[in-house]
Amino acid sequence: MTKALVVFATITGNNEDVADIITSTFEERNINVEMTEITLADAADFADVDICVVCPYTYDEGALPDEGLDFYDDLQETDLSGKVYGVAGSGDTEYGDDFCVAVDKFAEAFETAGATKGADLVKINLSPEGDDVIQLEKMVDQLIAQVK
Repeated sequence: MTKALVVFATITGNNEDVADIITSTFEERNINVEMTEITLADAADFADVDICVVCPYTYDEGALPDEGLDFYDDLQETDLSGKVYGVAGSGDTEYGDDFCVAVDKFAEAFETAGATKGADLVKINLSPEGDDVIQLEKMVDQLIAQVK
């Protein structure tokens, strides 16, 4: 059975909402999925699943979540060859060019780890709603299709 792990970092709760939507969608598609907060996760946990998902927030002017810095560093040093990844996160368009750059940075970390991009990156302004939910569901479907 296909297994997925969704790791999230949040301050406002928006990224936990993103992770909840992704996790629920995996469950609806009969995928064995676990969701965990980034401080409780270890990058090596991704070695035990088929699909790896990170939902980071972007802090201030393009900074990664402080509580996820070790996870980010470890991710780049983990061998995730044969794994499929997706990254989705919320941010605030008020930050202009720094909007959701943590999503891009985590995608680069997955690439460094040898994982295969399984879906388009999803960047959400503030809280996920309406079309955002559709984008997240589409991302999950792309990830599942990439594994099968």
